[in-house]
Amino acid sequence: MHSKTNQKIEHALYVVATPIGNLSDISLRALDILNGVDIVAAEDTRNTRHLLQHHGISDAKLLAVHQHNERGSADKVIALLQEGKSIALVTDAGTPAVSDPGAVLVEAVREAGLRVIPIPGASAVVTALSAAGLVNPHFMFYGFLPNKPAARRTTLQSLAGQTCTLAFYEAPHRILECTADLQAVFGDEREIVFAREITKLFESIHRCKLGDAMEWLNSDPNNQRGEFVLLLSGAPERTEELDAEAERVLTLLLNELPLKQAVQLAVQITGQNKNALYQKALALKSS
Repeated sequence: MHSKTNQKIEHALYVVATPIGNLSDISLRALDILNGVDIVAAEDTRNTRHLLQHHGISDAKLLAVHQHNERGSADKVIALLQEGKSIALVTDAGTPAVSDPGAVLVEAVREAGLRVIPIPGASAVVTALSAAGLVNPHFMFYGFLPNKPAARRTTLQSLAGQTCTLAFYEAPHRILECTADLQAVFGDEREIVFAREITKLFESIHRCKLGDAMEWLNSDPNNQRGEFVLLLSGAPERTEELDAEAERVLTLLLNELPLKQAVQLAVQITGQNKNALYQKALALKSS
Protein backbone atom coordinates (compact mmCIF):
# COMPACT_ATOMS: atom_id res chain seq x y z
CA MET A 1 0.00 0.00 0.00
CA HIS A 2 1.37 3.41 -0.97
CA SER A 3 1.19 6.06 1.73
CA LYS A 4 1.01 9.75 1.04
CA THR A 5 4.25 11.72 1.11
CA ASN A 6 5.07 15.36 1.67
CA GLN A 7 5.93 15.88 -2.02
CA LYS A 8 4.62 19.24 -3.21
CA ILE A 9 2.02 18.84 -5.95
CA GLU A 10 1.93 21.78 -8.35
CA HIS A 11 -1.02 23.17 -10.27
CA ALA A 12 0.00 21.40 -13.47
CA LEU A 13 -0.78 18.59 -15.84
CA TYR A 14 1.37 15.58 -14.92
CA VAL A 15 1.93 13.14 -17.79
CA VAL A 16 2.38 9.89 -15.88
CA ALA A 17 3.75 6.64 -17.35
CA THR A 18 2.08 3.52 -15.96
CA PRO A 19 3.00 -0.19 -16.21
CA ILE A 20 2.77 -1.98 -19.57
CA GLY A 21 1.85 -5.26 -17.87
CA ASN A 22 3.35 -5.99 -14.48
CA LEU A 23 1.67 -3.63 -12.02
CA SER A 24 4.88 -3.36 -10.00
CA ASP A 25 6.61 -1.54 -12.86
CA ILE A 26 5.69 1.93 -11.63
CA SER A 27 7.94 4.50 -10.03
CA LEU A 28 7.60 5.80 -6.49
CA ARG A 29 7.36 9.31 -7.90
CA ALA A 30 4.46 8.27 -10.16
CA LEU A 31 2.62 6.82 -7.15
CA ASP A 32 3.24 9.99 -5.18
CA ILE A 33 1.75 12.06 -7.99
CA LEU A 34 -1.27 9.79 -8.49
CA ASN A 35 -1.84 9.84 -4.74
CA GLY A 36 -1.57 13.60 -4.47
CA VAL A 37 -3.28 15.19 -7.47
CA ASP A 38 -6.83 16.45 -7.39
CA ILE A 39 -7.90 14.53 -10.51
CA VAL A 40 -6.61 11.57 -12.54
CA ALA A 41 -7.50 11.87 -16.23
CA ALA A 42 -7.60 8.29 -17.53
CA GLU A 43 -8.02 6.59 -20.91
CA ASP A 44 -10.18 3.92 -19.26
CA THR A 45 -11.29 4.73 -15.72
CA ARG A 46 -11.90 1.04 -14.90
CA ASN A 47 -8.35 0.01 -15.76
CA THR A 48 -6.87 2.97 -13.92
CA ARG A 49 -9.01 2.36 -10.83
CA HIS A 50 -7.70 -1.22 -10.74
CA LEU A 51 -4.10 0.06 -10.88
CA LEU A 52 -4.70 2.66 -8.17
CA GLN A 53 -6.46 0.23 -5.86
CA HIS A 54 -3.65 -2.29 -6.35
CA HIS A 55 -1.30 0.34 -4.90
CA GLY A 56 -3.65 1.38 -2.10
CA ILE A 57 -4.92 4.59 -3.70
CA SER A 58 -8.66 4.32 -3.25
CA ASP A 59 -9.97 7.87 -3.11
CA ALA A 60 -8.78 9.27 -6.45
CA LYS A 61 -11.23 11.35 -8.49
CA LEU A 62 -11.22 10.02 -12.07
CA LEU A 63 -12.03 11.81 -15.32
CA ALA A 64 -12.33 9.93 -18.64
CA VAL A 65 -10.05 11.31 -21.37
CA HIS A 66 -9.67 9.01 -24.38
CA GLN A 67 -9.14 9.30 -28.15
CA HIS A 68 -12.85 9.85 -28.84
CA ASN A 69 -13.31 12.78 -26.45
CA GLU A 70 -9.78 14.16 -26.16
CA ARG A 71 -10.39 17.46 -27.92
CA GLY A 72 -13.58 18.11 -25.99
CA SER A 73 -11.95 17.12 -22.71
CA ALA A 74 -9.08 19.54 -23.28
CA ASP A 75 -11.26 22.56 -22.51
CA LYS A 76 -12.49 20.91 -19.31
CA VAL A 77 -8.95 20.03 -18.20
CA ILE A 78 -7.67 23.53 -18.97
CA ALA A 79 -10.52 25.09 -16.96
CA LEU A 80 -9.73 22.84 -13.99
CA LEU A 81 -6.02 23.72 -14.17
CA GLN A 82 -6.88 27.42 -14.32
CA GLU A 83 -8.97 26.94 -11.17
CA GLY A 84 -5.78 25.74 -9.46
CA LYS A 85 -6.39 21.99 -9.70
CA SER A 86 -3.62 19.46 -10.26
CA ILE A 87 -4.25 16.70 -12.82
CA ALA A 88 -2.43 13.48 -13.70
CA LEU A 89 -2.88 12.13 -17.22
CA VAL A 90 -2.56 8.35 -17.67
CA THR A 91 -3.37 5.79 -20.34
CA ASP A 92 -4.08 2.09 -19.97
CA ALA A 93 -0.40 1.18 -20.33
CA GLY A 94 2.86 3.01 -20.90
CA THR A 95 3.40 6.68 -21.57
CA PRO A 96 0.54 8.96 -22.68
CA ALA A 97 0.93 10.57 -26.14
CA VAL A 98 3.29 7.80 -27.37
CA SER A 99 1.10 5.59 -29.63
CA ASP A 100 -1.63 6.40 -27.11
CA PRO A 101 -4.01 9.32 -26.49
CA GLY A 102 -2.58 12.41 -24.82
CA ALA A 103 -0.74 14.49 -27.43
CA VAL A 104 -3.82 16.57 -28.30
CA LEU A 105 -4.50 17.33 -24.64
CA VAL A 106 -0.86 18.14 -23.86
CA GLU A 107 -0.66 20.48 -26.86
CA ALA A 108 -3.82 22.33 -25.76
CA VAL A 109 -2.59 22.69 -22.18
CA ARG A 110 0.77 24.03 -23.33
CA GLU A 111 -0.87 26.47 -25.73
CA ALA A 112 -2.97 27.74 -22.82
CA GLY A 113 0.30 28.66 -21.07
CA LEU A 114 -0.09 26.02 -18.35
CA ARG A 115 2.64 23.77 -17.04
CA VAL A 116 3.12 20.17 -18.21
CA ILE A 117 5.34 17.90 -16.10
CA PRO A 118 6.46 14.46 -17.42
CA ILE A 119 6.73 11.54 -14.99
CA PRO A 120 8.76 8.86 -16.84
CA GLY A 121 8.31 5.14 -16.57
CA ALA A 122 7.73 1.94 -18.52
CA SER A 123 8.13 1.93 -22.31
CA ALA A 124 7.37 -1.15 -24.39
CA VAL A 125 9.75 -0.26 -27.21
CA VAL A 126 12.71 0.51 -24.94
CA THR A 127 12.03 -2.62 -22.87
CA ALA A 128 12.03 -4.74 -26.03
CA LEU A 129 15.21 -3.12 -27.36
CA SER A 130 17.02 -3.77 -24.08
CA ALA A 131 16.47 -7.53 -24.37
CA ALA A 132 16.74 -7.92 -28.16
CA GLY A 133 20.51 -7.98 -28.55
CA LEU A 134 20.39 -5.99 -31.80
CA VAL A 135 23.73 -4.18 -31.80
CA ASN A 136 22.93 -0.82 -33.35
CA PRO A 137 23.28 2.57 -31.59
CA HIS A 138 20.26 3.99 -33.43
CA PHE A 139 16.62 3.04 -33.74
CA MET A 140 13.53 4.53 -35.36
CA PHE A 141 10.25 4.12 -33.50
CA TYR A 142 7.42 4.04 -36.01
CA GLY A 143 4.64 2.70 -33.81
CA PHE A 144 1.56 1.16 -35.46
CA LEU A 145 1.72 0.58 -39.21
CA PRO A 146 -1.33 1.28 -41.43
CA ASN A 147 -4.09 -1.33 -41.18
CA LYS A 148 -4.66 -1.70 -44.92
CA PRO A 149 -2.15 -3.94 -46.75
CA ALA A 150 -1.41 -1.56 -49.65
CA ALA A 151 -0.74 1.39 -47.33
CA ARG A 152 1.33 -0.82 -45.03
CA ARG A 153 3.56 -2.02 -47.87
CA THR A 154 4.01 1.53 -49.18
CA THR A 155 5.09 2.66 -45.71
CA LEU A 156 7.51 -0.27 -45.33
CA GLN A 157 9.04 0.39 -48.76
CA SER A 158 9.74 3.98 -47.70
CA LEU A 159 11.71 2.61 -44.71
CA ALA A 160 13.68 -0.05 -46.61
CA GLY A 161 16.89 1.98 -46.82
CA GLN A 162 17.05 2.90 -43.13
CA THR A 163 20.21 1.53 -41.49
CA CYS A 164 18.86 1.94 -37.94
CA THR A 165 16.78 -0.66 -36.12
CA LEU A 166 13.08 -0.20 -36.98
CA ALA A 167 10.53 -0.55 -34.16
CA PHE A 168 6.82 -1.20 -34.68
CA TYR A 169 3.80 -2.03 -32.55
CA GLU A 170 1.36 -4.63 -33.85
CA ALA A 171 -1.89 -6.23 -32.71
CA PRO A 172 -2.31 -10.03 -32.61
CA HIS A 173 -5.01 -10.18 -35.29
CA ARG A 174 -2.66 -8.51 -37.82
CA ILE A 175 0.64 -10.16 -36.88
CA LEU A 176 0.59 -12.75 -39.70
CA GLU A 177 -0.23 -10.35 -42.52
CA CYS A 178 2.17 -7.72 -41.15
CA THR A 179 5.02 -10.23 -40.94
CA ALA A 180 4.28 -11.44 -44.48
CA ASP A 181 4.55 -7.84 -45.70
CA LEU A 182 7.82 -7.33 -43.80
CA GLN A 183 9.29 -10.38 -45.50
CA ALA A 184 8.02 -9.30 -48.94
CA VAL A 185 9.55 -5.83 -48.62
CA PHE A 186 12.77 -6.52 -46.69
CA GLY A 187 13.63 -10.05 -47.83
CA ASP A 188 14.66 -13.11 -45.83
CA GLU A 189 17.99 -12.07 -44.31
CA ARG A 190 17.08 -9.23 -41.95
CA GLU A 191 16.81 -10.12 -38.25
CA ILE A 192 13.41 -9.67 -36.61
CA VAL A 193 12.57 -9.74 -32.91
CA PHE A 194 9.05 -10.57 -31.73
CA ALA A 195 8.65 -9.16 -28.21
CA ARG A 196 5.28 -10.42 -27.04
CA GLU A 197 3.33 -9.74 -23.84
CA ILE A 198 6.29 -7.83 -22.35
CA THR A 199 6.42 -7.93 -18.50
CA LYS A 200 3.31 -10.16 -18.41
CA LEU A 201 2.98 -13.80 -17.35
CA PHE A 202 3.43 -15.23 -20.87
CA GLU A 203 6.18 -12.86 -22.02
CA SER A 204 8.32 -14.15 -24.86
CA ILE A 205 11.11 -12.53 -26.88
CA HIS A 206 12.01 -14.44 -30.04
CA ARG A 207 14.67 -13.46 -32.57
CA CYS A 208 15.09 -15.03 -36.00
CA LYS A 209 15.67 -14.29 -39.67
CA LEU A 210 12.68 -12.79 -41.48
CA GLY A 211 12.73 -15.83 -43.73
CA ASP A 212 12.00 -18.05 -40.69
CA ALA A 213 9.46 -15.75 -39.05
CA MET A 214 6.25 -17.14 -40.53
CA GLU A 215 7.26 -20.69 -39.65
CA TRP A 216 7.81 -19.65 -36.02
CA LEU A 217 4.50 -17.80 -35.82
CA ASN A 218 2.63 -20.80 -37.23
CA SER A 219 4.46 -23.38 -35.10
CA ASP A 220 2.33 -22.57 -32.02
CA PRO A 221 -0.95 -20.58 -31.81
CA ASN A 222 0.39 -18.92 -28.64
CA ASN A 223 3.11 -17.25 -30.71
CA GLN A 224 0.40 -15.14 -32.35
CA ARG A 225 -1.24 -13.98 -29.12
CA GLY A 226 -0.77 -10.78 -27.18
CA GLU A 227 0.46 -7.30 -28.03
CA PHE A 228 3.69 -7.20 -30.05
CA VAL A 229 6.73 -5.00 -30.34
CA LEU A 230 8.48 -5.84 -33.62
CA LEU A 231 12.15 -4.91 -34.00
CA LEU A 232 13.74 -5.19 -37.43
CA SER A 233 17.48 -4.94 -38.01
CA GLY A 234 18.54 -2.05 -40.24
CA ALA A 235 19.70 -2.14 -43.83
CA PRO A 236 23.42 -2.88 -44.20
CA GLU A 237 25.61 0.20 -44.48
CA ARG A 238 26.49 0.92 -48.09
CA THR A 239 30.20 0.99 -48.82
CA GLU A 240 31.07 3.02 -51.87
CA GLU A 241 33.85 1.44 -53.92
CA LEU A 242 35.70 3.69 -56.34
CA ASP A 243 36.34 2.26 -59.77
CA ALA A 244 39.78 2.45 -61.37
CA GLU A 245 38.83 5.34 -63.67
CA ALA A 246 37.55 7.49 -60.78
CA GLU A 247 40.78 6.86 -58.86
CA ARG A 248 42.86 7.78 -61.93
CA VAL A 249 40.94 11.04 -62.42
CA LEU A 250 41.27 11.92 -58.74
CA THR A 251 45.03 11.25 -58.78
CA LEU A 252 45.54 13.52 -61.80
CA LEU A 253 43.50 16.31 -60.20
CA LEU A 254 45.39 16.05 -56.91
CA ASN A 255 48.65 16.62 -58.79
CA GLU A 256 47.38 20.01 -59.95
CA LEU A 257 44.83 21.22 -57.38
CA PRO A 258 44.22 21.52 -53.63
CA LEU A 259 42.49 18.50 -52.09
CA LYS A 260 39.06 20.03 -51.63
CA GLN A 261 38.90 21.42 -55.17
CA ALA A 262 40.20 18.17 -56.62
CA VAL A 263 37.49 16.20 -54.88
CA GLN A 264 34.75 18.59 -56.05
CA LEU A 265 35.87 18.30 -59.66
CA ALA A 266 36.24 14.52 -59.37
CA VAL A 267 32.63 14.26 -58.19
CA GLN A 268 31.45 16.28 -61.20
CA ILE A 269 33.55 14.30 -63.71
CA THR A 270 33.01 10.77 -62.39
CA GLY A 271 29.67 10.95 -60.59
CA GLN A 272 31.18 8.90 -57.74
CA ASN A 273 30.31 9.32 -54.05
CA LYS A 274 31.81 12.48 -52.58
CA ASN A 275 32.69 10.95 -49.21
CA ALA A 276 34.39 7.99 -50.87
CA LEU A 277 36.42 10.31 -53.12
CA TYR A 278 37.36 12.50 -50.16
CA GLN A 279 38.56 9.54 -48.09
CA LYS A 280 40.56 8.26 -51.08
CA ALA A 281 42.06 11.71 -51.60
CA LEU A 282 43.22 11.81 -47.99
CA ALA A 283 44.81 8.39 -48.39
CA LEU A 284 46.58 9.40 -51.61
CA LYS A 285 47.88 12.64 -50.05
CA SER A 286 49.22 10.84 -46.98
CA SER A 287 51.04 8.29 -49.15
